[in-house]
Amino acid sequence: MTVRFNHIGHCVVDLERSVRFYRDLFGFTVERELRPPDDPSARLLGLESPLDMTAVYLVRDGFVLELLHYAAPGRTRPPRVRTMDEPGLTHLSVSVDDIAAVCARVVEYGGDVVADSNVGSAVFVRDPDGQLIELLPMAYRHHLDSQGFS
Repeated sequence: MTVRFNHIGHCVVDLERSVRFYRDLFGFTVERELRPPDDPSARLLGLESPLDMTAVYLVRDGFVLELLHYAAPGRTRPPRVRTMDEPGLTHLSVSVDDIAAVCARVVEYGGDVVADSNVGSAVFVRDPDGQLIELLPMAYRHHLDSQGFS
């Protein structure tokens, strides 16, 4: 059986703000944008029409992040903070050259640095919709690469 990873989906309130956050802060590239028809999309996603959905696919190092935005009035619920012990996907993790420099820019792009999460070798930030992102030093990524981990 052949299996290949496609993408992770992330619902966002403000599509332009979220694209800017991931593109300009973390260097993602916009690969494509889709505006699928409501009826099959609503059925697939288990939602009621209208959706007026836009999906923007961002790529970084082979990882594909799909930002889902629903423009139909009242369609998107407000973000809520999830904790790390709730079932489901908990966080994204990225290695950066300078954790302090990235943390200093997070607010400028609509996110937040999670108070008291800086343990020296890692810190958590939240994107504009509250998604947790773990920042690790690039040295950690280089170590994994040297050990043959992907």
